[in-house]
Amino acid sequence: MMTQEEVRGLLLETGAIMEGHFLLTSGRHSAQYVEKFNVLQHPLHTQHLCEAMAEKFKNAGIETVVGPMTGGILLAHETGKALGTRAIFTERVAGRMTFRRGFTLRPGERVLIVEDIVTTGGSIKEVIDVVKSLGAVPVAVSMLVDRSGGKADFGDVPKTALLTMDVESYAPEECPLCREDVPMTKRGRTGK
Repeated sequence: MMTQEEVRGLLLETGAIMEGHFLLTSGRHSAQYVEKFNVLQHPLHTQHLCEAMAEKFKNAGIETVVGPMTGGILLAHETGKALGTRAIFTERVAGRMTFRRGFTLRPGERVLIVEDIVTTGGSIKEVIDVVKSLGAVPVAVSMLVDRSGGKADFGDVPKTALLTMDVESYAPEECPLCREDVPMTKRGRTGK
């Protein structure tokens, strides 16, 4: 089992935890950014992180691991491998999270939902809704990094994270980094 300090150390060592002035996908600004692919590009690191995610659920009767596209695909695959289960993923189609490619769940199927970096938890809430709409049971949410400081709430679905960070983000008009003219870096889906 990896400790939070070990996970943080690995993310720092691989350059996944970054400092600067970042434009987040949400449109908010932050002085910290977690670039998951800096660590996930290393298969052995990904394997060890996912084994740590799976460890908490070895005896939970998980039948399928689900992650949202993109980073969640790698995490679902490796976590499913560690648990000896199937691993599938959701995709966003016409603005809505859904299963494609023939993926489905049966009523009562016990599902672990995995995600890489969570700030508000919006995407995970959508995955939970898709899982429940098929009658499957979302047993828990397991996150690589919870940037919300534990504030992300998934209702009746318990959550766990390998690393919890309390990272402030700001509306653009309230951003102290903008006021100090700190150059901005755009990361994630629309950045470098």
